[in-house]
Amino acid sequence: MCASRMALALGFLFALQAFTPAPAHAAGPDVAYGEELFRKCRQCHTIGTAARHGTGPALNGIIGMKAGSQTAYRYSPAMKRAGASGVIWTAKTLQRYLKAPAAMVRGTKMRFAGLKDEADRADLIAYLARFDAKGQVRK
Repeated sequence: MCASRMALALGFLFALQAFTPAPAHAAGPDVAYGEELFRKCRQCHTIGTAARHGTGPALNGIIGMKAGSQTAYRYSPAMKRAGASGVIWTAKTLQRYLKAPAAMVRGTKMRFAGLKDEADRADLIAYLARFDAKGQVRK
């Protein structure tokens, strides 16, 4: 292939790349995918207007909540200590916790290996953040 054809082909590839859509996460968290990921969590947790504590606590209003603070749920001593030491569930702390729960809160009752993909965790957190303390979807 001559140099001019090679240059033309490379130019075409670069131009094509410019029109390729960005990955879904480049635009921010995907709440719909976060809802899909939450299906794994439903074994122990609920969210929404009909949410009730089960094996794990209901997660309504989790963003901004102090760890281990819902009075109607029996948390592990480790989770109560986390709250007493100042852990507040924010996107940042949930990113860390959902990556490896037992590593962040040693002795937690939560038997979940974690979500290894940071974008998946962001999607799940975006889904959780939609719900206020009463389980209503924030507008």
